[in-house]
Amino acid sequence: PAFRRFQRGYYCVYLLALAADWLQGPYLYKLYQHYRFLEGQIAILYVCGFASSVLFGLVSSSLVDRLGRKKSCVLFSFTYSICCLTKLSRDYLVLVAGRVLGGLSTALLFSAFEAWYIHEHVERYDFPTEWIAVTFSRAAFWNNIIAVGAGGAADFFAEWLGLGPVAPFMVSIPLLVLSGVFAVKNWDENYGKKRAFSKTCGDGLKCLLSDRRILLLGTIQALFESVIYIFIFLWTPVLDPHGAPLGIVFSGFMAASMLGSSLYHLAVSKRYHLQPV
Repeated sequence: PAFRRFQRGYYCVYLLALAADWLQGPYLYKLYQHYRFLEGQIAILYVCGFASSVLFGLVSSSLVDRLGRKKSCVLFSFTYSICCLTKLSRDYLVLVAGRVLGGLSTALLFSAFEAWYIHEHVERYDFPTEWIAVTFSRAAFWNNIIAVGAGGAADFFAEWLGLGPVAPFMVSIPLLVLSGVFAVKNWDENYGKKRAFSKTCGDGLKCLLSDRRILLLGTIQALFESVIYIFIFLWTPVLDPHGAPLGIVFSGFMAASMLGSSLYHLAVSKRYHLQPV
């Protein structure tokens, strides 16, 4: 029962943050198009977001450990809320600043929450370490469900209610605020080991160059991610002229992703014994 309560406290914060993130997926390109920006200008906005995520991703683990994991999760709620508010502006530089804040927020989303959970699970509550996988697998399942639902919700606010492509970003803000409030009220603070940034990067680089398999894995993942990012940029301008409901299409993509994940788990289960080689 204590573990279940601890899990629920984590999910209340983390799943709200994920819901706010997914809501913004279907209508980002459409919003910039609505503001009459050219395709090249929109591409630069996307690149600013991706580059920001890469740069902040390098320092996010060190930043989170020094600042505190709970504070970092609250910082995520604050910066992502400001990022959403910038979408109300038609000023190009304001939108660029919003993309940079979005990159910072993404880096925090994929580092601070899990780091907080693992520390609390192991250090404060001393639960068995094998239970960590249970929490994260359930979080992944609900993440997929939320992603599918977020596409439908975004379509409802933008198209059915006629509020336009900025509406999903405004709906994200209350979810982000709730996530931050729950973290402040229900979570305890924890910190990581303070290590020099140069040492962290140096250790990572040594690991990358010392094992050929790690280098190959990183290369394969980078190539795969590049294809995904091209797809993310192009799917809206390809489908939108044909009147496709963008939120519903987005839900379809997320449902297909969930199906692929389920098929993988089935394939490597004890029943079929298929193993990646």
